[in-house]
Amino acid sequence: MGRYPSPIIHPPRGSLPVLLSVPHSGRDYDPALMANAVHGLAALQALEDPLVDRLAWRAISAGIGGVVQPVPRAVIDCNRDEDELDPAAIDGIGPTPIGPRARHGLGLIPSRTHRHGALWRRPIDRAELKRRIVEVHRPFHQALADGLEALKTRHGEALLLDCHSMPSRRNAPAEVVIGDRHGASAAGWLSSEAMRIVRGAGLRVALNDPYAGGAITARHGRPATGVHALQLEFDRSLYLDRDGNAGHGFDRIASLIEALAKRLGEALLASQMREAAE
Repeated sequence: MGRYPSPIIHPPRGSLPVLLSVPHSGRDYDPALMANAVHGLAALQALEDPLVDRLAWRAISAGIGGVVQPVPRAVIDCNRDEDELDPAAIDGIGPTPIGPRARHGLGLIPSRTHRHGALWRRPIDRAELKRRIVEVHRPFHQALADGLEALKTRHGEALLLDCHSMPSRRNAPAEVVIGDRHGASAAGWLSSEAMRIVRGAGLRVALNDPYAGGAITARHGRPATGVHALQLEFDRSLYLDRDGNAGHGFDRIASLIEALAKRLGEALLASQMREAAE
C-alpha cells in the first residue's frame, strides 16, 4: 500500500499576503477505495467541490500562493477536526458520532450522503484512520500554517481564502457565501470588503449563512495575531454545466477568485500602512 500524495504547494510569487486553500477538489481515487465503495465513483464524487482547483488556478497563475489537496474528500476531510469521528466509517471508536457533522455522515471520514446513503461496504480500522491523518490531514494543515506564517513574517499580516463550492438550491438567497465564523476568523472589515467585491461582480452574497466556516478557518484564522481566514462558497451553477463540466460562467468565477485575492490583499497592506502612519 503506497503513501497518499502530498499536498500541492504553490509558493506565492507576488507581493500580496494571501494564500488560497483548496481542500475538496481531489480526484485521485485509488483501487482499494473504489473496492470499498457501495455505490461506485458517482457517490464519492458527490463529496467533491468539483473543479475548484481549476477555478483557483487563475489567481495562482497571477502569483497568489495556494495549497491544493489532491486526495479526495472521500478519503479524509481536511475541513474537519481530527476528533470529528463517525463509527459508521471507523471501526472500534465507540458507538456515538462526535460532532454534529459526523452525526450527519460528514465527519473526518465521510460515511454517507443524503442522495446515496451509506458509502462504504465496511468501516476502516484505527490503523488506517491514523495513516490518513498522518499522511493527508496533518500535512495539508501544516502546509497552510507554514504558508501563512511565511506571509505574516514578510508582510506583518496574512489572509487565507478557503475555496469551496455549494450545491445549487432553488430560490437560494445567495450565489456566494462568505464565512468568517461570525467574526472569529477574520476582521469584520475584510468580510465586508469581500462582500462588496462579490456584489460588484453582479452576484448575490451572504455572510455566514448557511456556511460560517469549518475546521480550516477555525484553525488558521487568528485575526488578533494578524492572520485572517475567510471561507468562500460558490454556487456550482455559476461555473458548471448540467453535466458537471466547466460551463459558460467558469472564467467569470475564476476571475472573481483572482479579484478577491488581489483586492483583499491590497486592502490588507493598505490597512497596515494606515496604522503605521497613525
